[in-house]
Amino acid sequence: MKAAVYFGPQDIRCTTIPDSMLRADHEVLVKVTATSICGSDLHLYRGALDGIMEKGKSQTGHELIGEVLAVGRTVGRFKKGDRISMGYSASCGDCYMCKVGQTAHCETTHKAVYGFGVPFGNLNGTHAETLVLPYADGHAMKVPAGISDSAAITLSCNLPSAVIANELANIQVGETVVVIGCGPTGLMAMDIAMHRGPGRLIAVDALPKRLMLAAQKGAATFDSSHEGWQEKALEVTGGRGFDKVIEMVGLPETLQMSLDLVRPGGTIAALGVFCDDKFNLNLADIFLRNITLHMNGFANVQPYMWEALRMMERGVVKPEEYFSHTFALSDVDQAFATFFHKTDGAMKVLIKP
Repeated sequence: MKAAVYFGPQDIRCTTIPDSMLRADHEVLVKVTATSICGSDLHLYRGALDGIMEKGKSQTGHELIGEVLAVGRTVGRFKKGDRISMGYSASCGDCYMCKVGQTAHCETTHKAVYGFGVPFGNLNGTHAETLVLPYADGHAMKVPAGISDSAAITLSCNLPSAVIANELANIQVGETVVVIGCGPTGLMAMDIAMHRGPGRLIAVDALPKRLMLAAQKGAATFDSSHEGWQEKALEVTGGRGFDKVIEMVGLPETLQMSLDLVRPGGTIAALGVFCDDKFNLNLADIFLRNITLHMNGFANVQPYMWEALRMMERGVVKPEEYFSHTFALSDVDQAFATFFHKTDGAMKVLIKP
C-alpha cells in the first residue's frame, strides 16, 4: 500500500510499504478517507525530531477520517462500514491515567502517538491508504455523515486542543485575551473564545493572511514581525497586561511573548508543541507576578472529542473553512512543503489517498 515515510528533514515522501493488517483482538483496520498535516508535524518536517525517527521506516500523520474495514474479536464499539476518527494519541480507556483524563499518558500504550517514531510507540500513521488503530474502543469515535471530511479530520487533534485551551484559560466575560499563533488551531481557539464574551481579544501572528482571517472574526491584530508591536498591544490593557493568553505555536520566543503580555495574576494556556529542550524560564518572575502557566502541548484530546463534535454540529466552529489546499497522497511531499513554507497562503491541507 501507499504511505508517507520519514526519510530526513524536509524529506517526507510517499512510498510503498506492506499492507496494514490486524494482529490483536483490540485493533480496528481503517481505510483512510482523508487526512491532513498538523502544525506539530512541521516540527518533525523541519528535523526537530530527526534523532527519534527511523529513516525510511517511520510513518507520519495523526489526523483521520476513515471507514472501518475490519475489527478485532474484542472490539465492541465499531463494526465494518462505520465512519471513524480517533485521538492522535492511542489510549486504552481503562488504565488509571485514562480514567483521570490524562489519555496522552496512557499506561497501557506508553504514550503512543500515531506517526511520530519509535519513542512514541512506533505506531503507523494516517498518511496512508489504510492503518490499524490499537485499543480502538478506548480512543476512537464514530462520526455522523453530516460532518464533512475536512471538519471531521480536526477531531483527532486541532479542535479538541482548541477546546482544552479555552478550558485552561477559563476566559470570563469582559476579560482581555490574546491568542498567539493564528494557524487553524489558534483560529478555532479564537472562535470558541469569542463565545465566552471577552471584552477585548487580540491576535498575534507574523503572516498577513492569518491576521486578516483573525480580523474578520473581530479580533484586533498585531504583526509580530513589526517593531514595537508588543508595546502597542499592551496599550489595549492600559499597560497592565492581558488577563488571559492562549499560545498556539510552541517556540521559546512565543512562550516569552506570552510571559511578556500577561498581567500579574493572569493565566497562560500554552498548547503549542514545544520541541526545544531548553528555555530560559524566569521562575522568580512567574512566582512574584502570581502567573498561572498551563503547559499542555501533549494534549489529552480524547476526552474532548465529543464536545468538539457537538461544537461542529451546532455551528460554533466551522473547521472546513480553514482548509485551503488539497493533495493526493502520492504528492504528500508537496503537501508538506506547501504547508511548511505557507506557499500561496496555505492554511491547512487536505490529503486524499
